Amino acid sequence: MQVTALIVAAGSGTRMGGETPKQYRKIAGKAVIAHAVDALIDHPRIDAVRVVIGKGQEEEARAALGERDVGAFIVGGASRSESVGNGLAAIDTSHVLVHDAARPFCPAEVVDRLVEALHTYSAVVPVLDVPDTVARSDGAFLTLSESREGLVRVQTPQAFLATDLIDTFQKHSSGATAPPTDEASVIRAAGLPVATVAGDPLLDKLTVPADWARAEMMLEARMAPRTGLGFDVHAFGGPGPVMLGGIAIPHDTGLKGHSDADVLLHAITDALLGAAGMGDIGEHFPPTDARWKGAASDQFLAHAAKLVRDAGGTIDHVDATVICEAPKVGPHRDAIRSRIARILGLRDSQVSIKATTTEKLGFTGRREGIACQAIANIRMGVEA
Repeated sequence: MQVTALIVAAGSGTRMGGETPKQYRKIAGKAVIAHAVDALIDHPRIDAVRVVIGKGQEEEARAALGERDVGAFIVGGASRSESVGNGLAAIDTSHVLVHDAARPFCPAEVVDRLVEALHTYSAVVPVLDVPDTVARSDGAFLTLSESREGLVRVQTPQAFLATDLIDTFQKHSSGATAPPTDEASVIRAAGLPVATVAGDPLLDKLTVPADWARAEMMLEARMAPRTGLGFDVHAFGGPGPVMLGGIAIPHDTGLKGHSDADVLLHAITDALLGAAGMGDIGEHFPPTDARWKGAASDQFLAHAAKLVRDAGGTIDHVDATVICEAPKVGPHRDAIRSRIARILGLRDSQVSIKATTTEKLGFTGRREGIACQAIANIRMGVEA
């Protein structure tokens, strides 16, 4: 059995409000569509992930997904059924999981249950019981109560034998009077059985603004705090100024290094990478690589912040202490703080910059160089 996860992300998301379609809005610094892809792309029972996007959304999709291996984007149609049909035409595996991008948090256990059931059934969907009282309304008043016995909420991803779904979709599109609400509806309309497995509340769909707040809270509950430490030293050498926190500070001599030797940005970069468990600055920007000779260190810090956010992390606060006799940091502290906050996409209040001396002891006391230590506090998913 080979399985493709087909993620449908072609909608405009008008009910959510705003100009950005909901699949490209961010939760915890990562686009909804990226959350949906990440939930499936590394699952051992998923062989490929493909994404259906709206016409003209290629730039937004690429920015949201970066280098994730989702193949060429599939352009959807004017309706969900057209978009799914276009997606089905582009896959070549025996089985397919059709999933809504607006359900960004798909538990691995649900995928396991779906794929396991495909060994027995040709169509399987995840469902949840309906716990609330069910009634009809005329818009203002309740008119009729309904029994909730046997009622379930149907979620995605929905799993199918690909040939069955493709065949029924082709027949449905030639004679349908109304677009289906999901793929299981097409299968059932063709008289074929649809099996069920247990769904999960994490799969509830993002539709209106209140859903967004719920998703943020849900993700927060699944995140754990992490702390990273960074330390860096650079010796004085060559003409000034000194680059410190992305600011050029007047001084007789500069700092020696392969890049611009911004000791403060280097320390914070290492703190972020350490908190995320992603190595150190030398692994990502080796001093042996000529591309980084003389490079502005704000590139390194921005890269570290992007890695954290691409992994679903949130940067809460960074704190750094610059250790030197000269130049004086105090007169430039506010500018440095604001510059670092802009690089990291944070508020100034989330950045703390301090300075101290070693009372003329050691290499910094002899004015041979500058040292810096930094700490970064982030939150990441417990599974990251």
